[in-house]
Amino acid sequence: MEQSAGKPAYIPRHLQASLELALKDTPVVCLLGPRQCGKSTLARHQAPDRVFISLDDARYLDLARTDPIGFVSELPDFVTIDEIQRAPELILAIKHSVDLDRRAGRFLLTGSANLLQLPRLADSLAGRMECLYLQPFSAAEQELAQGRFLEMWMRAQLSPKFVGSSMPPKPSSLPQRLAAGGYPEALARPPERARQWLRQYLRSIIERDIHDVGQVKDGNDLARLSELLAHRTGTLLNVSQLANALGHSRATVERHLAILEKLFLIRTLPAWHRNVGKRLIKSPKIHICDSGVAATLSDLQAHHWVQERERFGHLLESFIVQQLVAQAGATQADLRFWHYRDRDQVEVDCVITRGRKVWGVEVKAARSVTTSDTRGLHRLAEIAGSDFQGGIVFYDGESILPVANETFLAVPISNLWEL
Repeated sequence: MEQSAGKPAYIPRHLQASLELALKDTPVVCLLGPRQCGKSTLARHQAPDRVFISLDDARYLDLARTDPIGFVSELPDFVTIDEIQRAPELILAIKHSVDLDRRAGRFLLTGSANLLQLPRLADSLAGRMECLYLQPFSAAEQELAQGRFLEMWMRAQLSPKFVGSSMPPKPSSLPQRLAAGGYPEALARPPERARQWLRQYLRSIIERDIHDVGQVKDGNDLARLSELLAHRTGTLLNVSQLANALGHSRATVERHLAILEKLFLIRTLPAWHRNVGKRLIKSPKIHICDSGVAATLSDLQAHHWVQERERFGHLLESFIVQQLVAQAGATQADLRFWHYRDRDQVEVDCVITRGRKVWGVEVKAARSVTTSDTRGLHRLAEIAGSDFQGGIVFYDGESILPVANETFLAVPISNLWEL
C-alpha cells in the first residue's frame, strides 16, 4: 500500500458497500463495533463532508446529556455522531427530529456498544434505523482481498482444486496471524508492542466504557473474567465453573458476560438443534472476538505453536468464526451462527443457518484431513436432512479436496483471505 505524509493509506472495508446503501434509504444508520476497530475512520471516509461530532469530547458529551433536544436541534441536517452509547439521552431527540424529517442518511451514528442490547435504546428508533456491524480487520481486509469465500461457498461455487508442489511445505503463517488479531493499532506494531497495546486497550475499555452499558462495582472483576474466558475461548461456556473460579454468584457472572458481549469483546454461539425449543437448554460456546486479544490475555505467542497446539486449536476456531462473521456482515447479513454438540459428544465447531438451510464448519490446525474429521458433519447432515447444504473442514493445507463424499470439502484456511 502506498503511504502519504507518514500515514498509512486507507484500507478499504468490506462493509463499505452496505453502509453506502443504507445511507441512501434509511434516516438513521448506526455503525456498531468494538472500540478501535475502525468505525470512525470508515464513517469519515464514507461521508467526508459531514460534520463529525465525537461524544468522547467532554464538551459535546455534557451538552448532549443535559440538553439532548437542544443539542440535536442545533445540528446540521446531515451529521455523524461518534460513540452514541455515551449519551443515550440523544436517541429520543433523534427520533423526534427524524419523525419531522425522514430524509435518508440524516444521522450516521457510531457506537462501541451494541445498542440493540441496551433496553433504553432497543425500541426507540425501530423502523427508522439500520444497524451495521464492523469487526476489527478481517484477514481478507488485511490482505486487500475481496473476502468472497463465504459468498462463494454459500452459492456452491467452490470445487476441488489440487495444488501440487515439488518443494517442502513452508512453515505455517497461522501462528503469527492468530497472535496478531485484527485491531488496526495492534497490527501497526511489532509483536511485543502489539501485546502491550492490547493489554492497555482492554484496560481502557474496562475503566471507561463498562458504565455506559451496565452496573459494575469493580472493573477488576471484568478483567479477571476476560482472562479466564481467553483461556477457554472456543469451548463450551460453563457459568458455574466461572463463578466458582471468580468467587461470585452465577447471576453476577452472567451479568458480566452480558456486558462483555455488549462491548463486542466476546461472542456466544448458541447450540443448534433441529427442534428450536431444545436449542435453549444446550450450553453455548464462548469465543473471544479478536484472536489477538485472546492470545495476549492467555499469554500465547507465535513461537508457542508447537508445544501449545491444543490451545492454539481453540484459538484458531475462534479466529475462523470471527472471519466468517465478518464476511457475513458484509455480504450475507441474514446468516445466523451456532455450534452443535450432542449427548454422544459428536460436535460441529460452527453451524451456519439461513432460514431452514444448514451448513457445517469444522476447524483443524493440521496440514491434512481424514474422513474421521467429518464425523460431526455427517451427524449434522443426518439431522438436517434435505436442509443440509454442505460442510467444510478448514485445515492448514493448500488444496481443496473432497472428503468422504461430494457434500464435504477440505478447504485451506488461507482461502479466507485469498478469495
